[in-house]
Amino acid sequence: MDGNHLYWERWASFLQRWGLRAPASTVLEAAGPLTALAAQLVYFGQPLLGGVTPGGQMQALAEMLENRSESRSFAAFLREEGTR
Repeated sequence: MDGNHLYWERWASFLQRWGLRAPASTVLEAAGPLTALAAQLVYFGQPLLGGVTPGGQMQALAEMLENRSESRSFAAFLREEGTR
């Protein structure tokens, strides 16, 4: 398992708590190239949010958003986890 996948369960739990698991998976699949723009926003916000989130999560999120296949894999993970 890729190092960034270690955060997937944590992110899925967060999204589930806020009722955003299904909408997040839909957005990840439908956004297409806009996820690369979202990744740039995460990179830009990293210095501000670095103290709020444990180390590495923001970087992992940005990398996942930049990589189209990773975004789709995470969306599939969210759907799969949501059906359990």
